[in-house]
Amino acid sequence: MDLSQRRGMPGLAYPEEYLRRLASELTERFDGVFGAETIERYVLESYTALLRTSTVTTHLASRTVRFATDRLTALAQARGDVPSDVVEILFVCEQNAGRSQMAAVLTNHAGAGRVHVRSAGSAPSAEIHETVSVVLAELGLDIAEEFPKPLTDDVVQAANVVITMGCGDACAIYPGKRYEDWTVADPSGASLDEVRAIRDDIARRVDALLATVLPA
Repeated sequence: MDLSQRRGMPGLAYPEEYLRRLASELTERFDGVFGAETIERYVLESYTALLRTSTVTTHLASRTVRFATDRLTALAQARGDVPSDVVEILFVCEQNAGRSQMAAVLTNHAGAGRVHVRSAGSAPSAEIHETVSVVLAELGLDIAEEFPKPLTDDVVQAANVVITMGCGDACAIYPGKRYEDWTVADPSGASLDEVRAIRDDIARRVDALLATVLPA
């Protein structure tokens, strides 16, 4: 079902012309990799997936751009159409509002361009926990542009390493990938000091992970 067929359907009031323009721009960006129908489907799926958890739609359009682009890039990487010369790491927790977001930011910082990181949630919340933003800011790390994203199969396929944290069996298992489950406390509802301790726990785990996936 394309965008024109979705017009007027209940519960799906969205800026149709904006989504069409986005799909057109991404068709140019991924020319020779994906057809227009695939890109339009990814744009629509990405928008509606984010819409389910959004309480405020102010940033929904810009987030759709990033989410759809990242998913298409991941799919292209998984198919071998777009090469990746760094280790691809995916962090997954339930809400993608705390643990996986902290792990992604800390890994990006420590990896210094030597890894590419994604994060996702099996049941994403509307926004990242405020305490998570605070404890990362204490280290000079900014998470303001990040947002919770639902787990999709394309990002799992693109990953070399998949780290789960309290999300059960949400991730599909593909051969040739490294899977780890980290037992990390959930920052949801925790005090600031407790979230600092969680941050430091994740940072130690990230350092250990990078020591095994990056050349000495």
